Amino acid sequence: MEAAIKKMDVFFNPHSVAVIGATKKIDKAGHVIFKNFATNKIRGVFKGELYPVNPNEDSILGFKCYHSITEIPDLVDLIVIIVPAKVVPTVMQEAVSKKAKAAIIISSGFREVGNAELEEQVVNIAKQGNIRLLGPNCLGVFYSKTGVDTLFLPETKVLTTGDDVVATPRPLPGNIAMVTQSGAFGVAALDYLTGRQMGISKFVSFGNKCDVTESDIIHYFLHDKETKVILAYLEDIKYGREFVRIAKKVTQKKPVVVLKSGKSAAGARAAASHTGAIAGSDKIYDAAFEQAGVIRARDMEEFFDVGKALALQPPAMGKNVGILTDAGGPGVMTVDECEIQGLTVEHFSEETSQKFQKLKEEGVILKIAATSNPVDLTGSVTDDMFVKAADIMFQDKDIHGIILLGLHHMPGLREKYIDGVVEVSKKYNKPIVMCDIGETEMALYTRSRFDKLGIPSYTSPEDAARAMRALYVYGAYLKKQECLEKYIEEFLQNKSKL
Repeated sequence: MEAAIKKMDVFFNPHSVAVIGATKKIDKAGHVIFKNFATNKIRGVFKGELYPVNPNEDSILGFKCYHSITEIPDLVDLIVIIVPAKVVPTVMQEAVSKKAKAAIIISSGFREVGNAELEEQVVNIAKQGNIRLLGPNCLGVFYSKTGVDTLFLPETKVLTTGDDVVATPRPLPGNIAMVTQSGAFGVAALDYLTGRQMGISKFVSFGNKCDVTESDIIHYFLHDKETKVILAYLEDIKYGREFVRIAKKVTQKKPVVVLKSGKSAAGARAAASHTGAIAGSDKIYDAAFEQAGVIRARDMEEFFDVGKALALQPPAMGKNVGILTDAGGPGVMTVDECEIQGLTVEHFSEETSQKFQKLKEEGVILKIAATSNPVDLTGSVTDDMFVKAADIMFQDKDIHGIILLGLHHMPGLREKYIDGVVEVSKKYNKPIVMCDIGETEMALYTRSRFDKLGIPSYTSPEDAARAMRALYVYGAYLKKQECLEKYIEEFLQNKSKL
């Protein structure tokens, strides 16, 4: 492990943690964060040593409390700081004398409010002690595997009715890394990913990025075996050339999806007051992302939709899409959006057309079914029709990906087609995404089943088409870098192990 990566790894795999500002006051961030560690320690998830630090307490949650870091008898890898901004330099001086390796500064009150000198003072102290800094003004890190959880947001809250409800759930383990400059957006993202049952490998909120930047983090994730896709919310990029250089290395191995805010003049002004971000021309960001192979999402919904597609499906080797539906209208909507997104929906080859004709003659699909692309199996669709049609479309060498619109309303459709289509898709190295419109229990169940079995599902034809576009764009980039086939081969190998 190279030195830079080894230093970053302390944030996720520390042997010991000191929480500076831990407290018994349950409504304080210092209590919530220490409780996260203490609970994970008791559960046997966090296996390192844990030290609360507070000059006004003797013990917290059964753990001996130290009045300063210097009183801790053993070495400390990681310190988590939740004290007023003016006290942070003193804490950092003590951390240097204690030879700490890394620090997460949760505290706000630095550059984001115009207090740049104080932030610079903290950075200089950290440099003296060779300490890596995450923050300030951030949520820090969540990594379920080692129990590192600096989210100062409780998992449950008590309503005025006296009932306990889930407040800030933690996602299940998965292969998506979530990186965010905004803590609040990070919390919303965790909530969204949990609700959509999308697992994450690691979560990082870096706030003002006085030391550790987005480039450092994505470089770390390049070497992280648990991470397959990187999602990053950014308000600015600190060192543009460095970011492009590193991102270009990362994207040849793992897709990077960025949601970049501060596009407008007013948005840039808001970003500056939020994390002290200095926004540049949005066109420059577009050019940099394209050069680095980074996929830029235009809004929050696309951000997560694209991340799911890239996590579950291989990239497309071309832009021609086959559309399979049981309803004409949504099929037309999908064709329109594919064209808008720069994809094509061409007629099938003569060989594929003959295969569909044979299915009609054998009575496997209805003679009235449209089979020229899109394939409309009509409201009389059955499970078997979907599976047979999907197999034929996958076989067409000129079809690079399939969008399936399996509307659950049809009377002859049961859930057997879900497993059938999934099994068919495993025989090919082409991507498939699906759409089921609706919010009833059956629609939610159908989409959930597809997601769990590895086919990303969406609530609208437009979302499905945009997801397919991302698979094409990433595939085209890899093809240009002459590593597409190798990426797909490794992707499918890893998928087969799951």
